[in-house]
Amino acid sequence: MSELSLDQLSNVAWVAERLRTTGLSPEAAEAKARMFARSAAELARGNSRNAETVSAVACYVPGRIEILGKHTDYAGGRSLLAAAERGFCAVAVRTDAAEVEMVDVAWSERVRFALTAELTPTVGHWSNYPMTAVRRLVRNFPRSLRGARIAFASDLPSAAGMSSSSVMIVMTFALLADLNRLWQHETYQAEIQRVEDLAGYLGTIENGQTFGRLEGDRGVGTFGGSEDHTAMLCARAGQLVQYAYCPVRFERSVQMPPDYTFAIASSGVAAEKTGAAMEKYNRASRLAAAAAELWRRATGRDDPHLAAAIRSAPTAPERIRDVLRQAAAGEFSSQQLVDRFEHFLAESEQIIPAVPDRLDESNLKRFGELVDRSQNLASRLLGNQVAQTEFLAASARRLGAAAASAFGAGFGGSVWALIRRNDRERWIEQWREAYQSRFPQEAERSTFFATEAGPAACSLHEHSVLDLLRQKA
Repeated sequence: MSELSLDQLSNVAWVAERLRTTGLSPEAAEAKARMFARSAAELARGNSRNAETVSAVACYVPGRIEILGKHTDYAGGRSLLAAAERGFCAVAVRTDAAEVEMVDVAWSERVRFALTAELTPTVGHWSNYPMTAVRRLVRNFPRSLRGARIAFASDLPSAAGMSSSSVMIVMTFALLADLNRLWQHETYQAEIQRVEDLAGYLGTIENGQTFGRLEGDRGVGTFGGSEDHTAMLCARAGQLVQYAYCPVRFERSVQMPPDYTFAIASSGVAAEKTGAAMEKYNRASRLAAAAAELWRRATGRDDPHLAAAIRSAPTAPERIRDVLRQAAAGEFSSQQLVDRFEHFLAESEQIIPAVPDRLDESNLKRFGELVDRSQNLASRLLGNQVAQTEFLAASARRLGAAAASAFGAGFGGSVWALIRRNDRERWIEQWREAYQSRFPQEAERSTFFATEAGPAACSLHEHSVLDLLRQKA
C-alpha cells in the first residue's frame, strides 16, 4: 500500500487535482482539499516527527441523496441513489497504543476509546458510530487491529437525513482497513469480494446483523439496511444508480439531464436516529418484517422479506393483501400492515422501475410525476413526513423544479430538488425565502446548497481497500 505523508495531504493544489480525477467538480474538490489539509495539520500537531516523514492514509466519503426508495432496502427492495458533493474528509496515522483517538477538527472535539470488543458507545453522540464500527471489527477480525489517530472534517449537515452517521461507519472502516490491511484476513477474503459485499457488510455493522461468517452484535440500535452505504461506495458521478438489496446488487444507472443539478434543503428539523426518533424509524422496519412474517405463516413459504414475497408469483401481491387484511389484532392493525405493504409495493416495484434510463427534457415531466407520487405516498401511507419537508417539496415544485422529494429516514431531514444549473443561485435563494417565510424558527437551523451527482467514496493513497475491490469489478 502506497501511503502518503501528512505534508502531501497539506498540499491543497495536489489534493484538489487528485479529487477532480474522481469526478468531483473543481469547486467541490478544492473545498475538500482544504478539509484534508486541516485534518492533516491536526495530526501533525500531535506528532513529534516531521510532517514529511509521517505516513498516513486518507479517504473522502460523501453523503447520499436518496432519489427514490423510501424505507425499501431492509425489506429487499430497490432504490435510486446519488452521492452529494459534500461529505467527510479524514486522515489517519498508526499509533502504538491499543486505542483509537478521533478529532473533529471543525469543533475541536476529541474522543478516545480502546480497541476492544466490549466497547459501550455513547448513544446520542457522534462517537456512537465509529465506536460501533471498531467494536465490530475487533470481533470479526481479532488480533488484526492496531491503534490509530484519526482527524476529520465535514461539510455535511448533521442529523439532516443525508446519513452522516453511515458516513462515519464507512470512513472508520476504510481507514482502519487500510492501516491494518484487513483485506489479507482469511475471513475478509471469503466474505467480501465485491464493493457491493462491503456495502452489505457495513450495513450490518450499523443494524447489528451477521454477514456470512462475520458475526453481528447489537449495532447502533436501528433496524435499517444497506442503502446508505451502497450509495456512498457505488455512486457514479453524473448518474443515478439503482440497486436492490438483501443482498446488495446493481440493477442499472440513469443518466442525469445535462443542464440540471440538485438543490438540497436541510429542513432544520433534526432527523436523529435516537430515542423517540429511533422508535419511529424502527416502526416502519418492524411493520415490513411483520407483514413478511404473516405471509410466511399463511403460505408456509420461506421468503425472507417483502420483496421476495411479492416476486414469488404474479398473483402474490393480491394474496399478500388478503393475508394482511385478515391479520388478527397484534402490535399492528391490519390497516397499518396493508398501508405499509402498499407503500413498499408502489415505491420499490412500480415507481422506481418506471423511471427512464436517461433523463432529458422529453421525459422530465414523467419523472417529476413519479417523484410526486412517491412523496405523496410517503405522507399518506408511510407516515414519515413532517410539515416542513412536505412544504419544501411542494414549494420546490411551485418554483419550477423538475422534481422534488424528501429523502432519508424521514421525520425531519432534507429535501432534494432537480433544477436548472445555470439558475441555481437565484432559484435556491427563492426556495430559502419561501421556507423562511413559512417556518421562520426552523429556517434559522436550515441549510440550502447545490450539488452535482458526485462520485463514490475514494482514498487518496494508492492500493486502498476501495481500490482493490473496484479493480475486481
